[in-house]
Amino acid sequence: MLETNMTPLLLSLKVALVSTLIVFVFGMLFARFMTKKSFFGKHVLESLFLLPLVLPPTVVGFGLLLLFGKNGPLGKLLDEWFGITVVFTLTGAVIASIVVSFPLMYQSAVAAFTGVDRRLEDAARTMGASEWRLFWTVVFPLAWPGLLAGFVLSFARGLGEFGATLMLAGYLPGRTDTIPVAIYFAVEAGQMEKALFWVVIIVALGMGTTLWLNWWSRRNVRRFANQK
Repeated sequence: MLETNMTPLLLSLKVALVSTLIVFVFGMLFARFMTKKSFFGKHVLESLFLLPLVLPPTVVGFGLLLLFGKNGPLGKLLDEWFGITVVFTLTGAVIASIVVSFPLMYQSAVAAFTGVDRRLEDAARTMGASEWRLFWTVVFPLAWPGLLAGFVLSFARGLGEFGATLMLAGYLPGRTDTIPVAIYFAVEAGQMEKALFWVVIIVALGMGTTLWLNWWSRRNVRRFANQK
């Protein structure tokens, strides 16, 4: 009984973790590229990256449904070539979480990479360091606090995603019922105690995540101040 009752928690953690790992990698790569390159249409592309941050989640979910639905271009491609179905699956929940949390990781990574002293990068290049080695030995360690902040915020956002998830993954108990979705349908069914239970759980997770991030940030600021 306990395992069944805790299914929304396990599904939410799984979706948030998988989506955050993907968002961390691609958000970091795109942010690095955008901070190093200048090209025509750059601001338009960046606006596209940040668009899910300002759109209602249901609009994002509707767009994803058009793309990954049975007759959508990506949905049809995945089904015919790989036999993968996105709609009404946990994969759909992961995709929705990726899209809505990507802007947070991207913005944090851009700020982190922009804050790295370019003179240190130039010095490493003059010493013969390749771009790959330069990134992992100079840029990444210096940008790590900002990247970690983006990771944590993306995880928290993925954990609380509702609108886009409901549009794309739907509500299948035991399969796609993440905590926010479980709360909504518990209220719809008049199960207020069940809804309150999940509200307490997700608030505790969100508070714990942000409190840890604030504590970690303050500790690093004090450490930096003491080093100066």
